[in-house]
Amino acid sequence: MANVRTDQLLRQIQIHIPFNLLYEQFLSEFIAKGFNPEVGLSAEILDRFNAQEFKKVADRIHAHGLDVTLHAPFIDLSAGSPDEQIRELTRRRFQQVLDLLPIFKPKTVIGHAGYDFKRHWYFKDKWLANSLESWHWFGQHIQAAGAQLMLENVYEHGPEEIVPLIAGLNRQGVKFCLDTGHQAVFGQVPLKKWIAVIGPYIGQLHLHDNNGSLDEHLALGQGSIDFAFLLDQVKKILDRPPVVTLEIRTAEDLQASIIFLKSIWPW
Repeated sequence: MANVRTDQLLRQIQIHIPFNLLYEQFLSEFIAKGFNPEVGLSAEILDRFNAQEFKKVADRIHAHGLDVTLHAPFIDLSAGSPDEQIRELTRRRFQQVLDLLPIFKPKTVIGHAGYDFKRHWYFKDKWLANSLESWHWFGQHIQAAGAQLMLENVYEHGPEEIVPLIAGLNRQGVKFCLDTGHQAVFGQVPLKKWIAVIGPYIGQLHLHDNNGSLDEHLALGQGSIDFAFLLDQVKKILDRPPVVTLEIRTAEDLQASIIFLKSIWPW
């Protein structure tokens, strides 16, 4: 269904934006343009804003019939750390996200799976056991709130490094968020293999482009990622469309990405 109308496409996708930018600058624009926000929640944002400020934004979003997804904090957090205090800090940050679920009523909550071969290979089994415990707790609470936890790839070399984690969280309804930019830069096997191995677990896509060297978050079509192939393969594997998010950093690149996505949209 290439060249879908812009309004039809926008109803089906999310646009990533940190909460502070949504609160201070872009909420009215998101509402006017019908952008469904994926709200980025860093540690700084969670500590800076209060429940009333979060609710003020969420209420306006909901009043205009827009869907919300949330991106949990990730910098310096580690759900699989062998250090109990680091896991406890991670859980405290995740609890702050859980406190916002009744306010935002998101469809999904995205977290970084966090496996990095360079740092974790020599205690991989312990990392996996700790990760399963941490994400089980988080995913269970998200599921109880009517949402779904999605775990995203970043530094993982291949799908085999993340499949055991996703598969072990099936009862919590946890799915995989395939980040195309991260896969292109940090992955060491082709996109085709990622889709073949982990495709059935996909619940969300993070779309942004690059040329395979830096995680630049370019507009779709400005790098070397084959998005038409990706969407075509995902459509063949899944019974229903995944949640699709554009993670683009400038207004110009966002507009270019929407135009590009319209031309290859398969749903």
